[in-house]
Amino acid sequence: MTDVGSLAAEPLFGLPLPELWFALLFAMLGTFLFLDGFDFGAGALFATRSDQEERETVLAAIGPFWDGNEVWLVVFGGALFAAFPAVYAALFSRHYLLMFAILGALILRGMAPEMYEQRHDAAWQRWWGRAFVAGSVLAPLLLGAFVGNWVAGSPRSVTLTGALVGATLVALTVVSGTAFLRLKSRGRLRTEIRRYGEGAVVIYLVGVLASLGSLSSALGTGAVTSGPVLALVGLSVGLAVGYVLALRAGRDLLALAASAVLTYGLVAVVALLMYPAIDPASGLTVAEGIVSVLPLNLMSIGAALLLPLVTTYFVVLYSAFSGPAEPSEAY
Repeated sequence: MTDVGSLAAEPLFGLPLPELWFALLFAMLGTFLFLDGFDFGAGALFATRSDQEERETVLAAIGPFWDGNEVWLVVFGGALFAAFPAVYAALFSRHYLLMFAILGALILRGMAPEMYEQRHDAAWQRWWGRAFVAGSVLAPLLLGAFVGNWVAGSPRSVTLTGALVGATLVALTVVSGTAFLRLKSRGRLRTEIRRYGEGAVVIYLVGVLASLGSLSSALGTGAVTSGPVLALVGLSVGLAVGYVLALRAGRDLLALAASAVLTYGLVAVVALLMYPAIDPASGLTVAEGIVSVLPLNLMSIGAALLLPLVTTYFVVLYSAFSGPAEPSEAY
């Protein structure tokens, strides 16, 4: 049998590749929601600052990272298209208006700081500052609505579940954004934003419970009260307490790590509620939605080669721009 024939015959090394790609897909989504999440959170916290130097510090803090972080959203979309093309087509056709709204929010979030820095005119910077905040809040709100509608299997883009998951995700971005900005700032900015992070983590926990309550009507009470889901909710409560204690002790890196686990935990809850389905609206399962064996094996080889390189790039990027940001640094 030829090598190509071997690749087309069975999954590599007998691995459960459909399930592994399902897990990898949500790991990519979690990575995006954490990395770009603290950028969104920093943008939301921008609204709390009136001092020009503090605003410049916020912009300088996220400047080297935000566009790189958005790569993970592209990777997530590409992986969904490559591994589960039927799901990609169904989701994006079902929620195309929501997807255009997400794209618009991301464009606004990316364009606003660039425009903000073009002129040092009070009215100009006030308008673009508000646009920056709006994009930073709307992007996670709409992304959360998309994920909430996906897991609930709703054909509509505007739902109570989507709104609750979206609001929960906005709170989570403020949680991670607070920890990130405390690492990247000094003085009054670092001191004053702590209370926003503490308040946001409480809102996040309430949002998780409200979202699960809303999902129980679509998925059944048994799904949202299963052992793994309850364990992750309990872990989230413990992490929230640890996050607050870390902020108060000045252990900001530990607080950021706690927010990362909260983010991946939220995505894990979504995956657990959905599995074995990959498109609950149509009832399509992971096994039914995955591509055939040959492209699946080829994609797996490519992912095994490329993902370590991408990860190395991000390690170098964050190492190069570690430490507090200065307001004089260019966005």
